[in-house]
Amino acid sequence: MIIRSWLFVPGDSERKLEKGRGNAADALILDLEDSVSDDRQEIAREMVRDYLKANPERGRQQLWVRINPLDTKLSLPDLAAVMPGAPDGIVLPKVYSAADVNTLDNYLDALETREGLELGSTKILCVATETAASLLTFHTYLEGVSDRLVAMTWGGEDLAAALGASDNRNPTTGEYDDPYLMAKSLCLTTSRAIEAQPVGVVYVDFRDLEGLETDCLRDRRAGFIGKIAIHPAQSEVINRAFTPSEDEVAHARRIVEVFEQSPGVGVASLDGKMLDMPHLKQARNVLAMAAQIEAMQ
Repeated sequence: MIIRSWLFVPGDSERKLEKGRGNAADALILDLEDSVSDDRQEIAREMVRDYLKANPERGRQQLWVRINPLDTKLSLPDLAAVMPGAPDGIVLPKVYSAADVNTLDNYLDALETREGLELGSTKILCVATETAASLLTFHTYLEGVSDRLVAMTWGGEDLAAALGASDNRNPTTGEYDDPYLMAKSLCLTTSRAIEAQPVGVVYVDFRDLEGLETDCLRDRRAGFIGKIAIHPAQSEVINRAFTPSEDEVAHARRIVEVFEQSPGVGVASLDGKMLDMPHLKQARNVLAMAAQIEAMQ
């Protein structure tokens, strides 16, 4: 399943949890990390577990949980508390390397067994660039990582803090500075190399929906699929931006038809332009994405 929009929802807010199910987001991320204070961790765990149990139907909208980092004493209690609710996946923050993902995989094996869940059914989205070390360990994902890892995203805010930066943007252009562009590129290329879904980073100015759409379209052109939302109003914009338009689908069909009309030919012509195998692959990707999104409706 392609997930276009992932909406963060504080795990200790009954009002926001209730509103989340009516949101357009393809997936909710029930948050136990940054949006929950230390003195409300236990309350949040119970609320998230109860919410998961109360919403077993996930056909239109998946329910994921962001736990606390593995190098804290909070992560295992998080997992133990929420797994009775059978979340669709776990969002793993502050990752250092693929070893963290594999450690989480082992924990999930044990907890799925405890709860009588199908082994491997709980997937993982890792936030791959929130630590300084993470920029130096992307090769570890190519050396062997759990099949549960179905999506990767990157983080610019926590990475800035980890690098001791006062800002992550160029003051002249407003674009990300070099370390964050590297993080974005490494996340995208590694995701594609291991056949995981590359997910775009949050757009922090939640009032600027026009800027969000521009950012989404830039991400999509680069190869990302989907984006994380920090405000309910962002979900519809993200969904629209990451859904192939009717014109895109029609053009992709024409490309496929041109090649199908000449089996075995590696180069074809359409509207005065030469097309080759990469164009055919891109067209098929567009059609596959459109079909998956249509099936979700």
